Amino acid sequence: MPVRSFHYVRPSSETEALAAAAEPDSAFLAGGTTLVDLMRLEVATPARLVDLRHLPLDRIEDGPAGLRVGARVTNAALAHHPAVVRGWPALSQALLSGASPQLRNMATLGGNLLQRTRCPYFRDVGSPCNKRQPGAGCGALDGYTRMHAILGGSERCIAVHPSDMCVALVALEAVVHTRGPDGERSIPLGELHTLPGEHPEIENVLGRGELITHLTLPKSALATLSTYVKVRDRASYAFAITSVAAALQTAGGRVQAARIAFGGVATKPWRSAEAERALIGQPAALETYRQAAVAALAEARPRRDNAFKVELAQRTLVRALVTLEARS
Repeated sequence: MPVRSFHYVRPSSETEALAAAAEPDSAFLAGGTTLVDLMRLEVATPARLVDLRHLPLDRIEDGPAGLRVGARVTNAALAHHPAVVRGWPALSQALLSGASPQLRNMATLGGNLLQRTRCPYFRDVGSPCNKRQPGAGCGALDGYTRMHAILGGSERCIAVHPSDMCVALVALEAVVHTRGPDGERSIPLGELHTLPGEHPEIENVLGRGELITHLTLPKSALATLSTYVKVRDRASYAFAITSVAAALQTAGGRVQAARIAFGGVATKPWRSAEAERALIGQPAALETYRQAAVAALAEARPRRDNAFKVELAQRTLVRALVTLEARS
């Protein structure tokens, strides 16, 4: 299918990029692995593309306090960076579990942060979708829901968030840094994405023309004790049915600190405070992990085709925690 015509702008600075993006119906272009795909489907039809590929946003800097990652850093570069492999292993594992090597060589941090759902009703312009066309209805609610959300949905949308990377970043307490018409701001990753509620077309808290410039990851002993476990239909190039990013610190046989986030089951990268509370201070033992898993999914609202995700997500969490306990 041919792509609709659009204006193409190639700015040489962030200031020029922001000015170009201030025009109505503009979109930033980085790796293009999601946006170009959606343009071919006519799900996304921007009138203007602002190409960021010539801006100096592609550096990874490892400092005493943590990591600074430019928005144009590719998934492959980030996954294989020695500091990430050593200090934030869950992030490296999550990135390597996503897409294919070819796509990881093109896809960027900024694009992955804003990756849109793979819901087939969203990607099919012949199907009703409140996310694509507010007020049109949601084809998934009475349709096939095997890959849809059991957490964070609403009566307007149950599309699952697709990113592996974002799940790890939520657990690792990353912060997104932006620049826009109103200046610069820092956004904890857990606050970047929004729940669908009454407005599934609003997927994040960014304003029009607001540019992600970089991301920071705090350095900690807990982050080095992290892992990412992904359950999918095939061994490569498949989206998560369920996934878990977990970090666990124990001492004297008890859990001292924990960070838990789920993917494949929610409408946004899902940090589970319930699971973390159920773990901290308790024995580092299988029964504790099972209780935490039950707490994490207590508010799940499965539908006909995805009820199996409740137990599968619980088992995925237990597997991740057992893996971390063995390492520690």
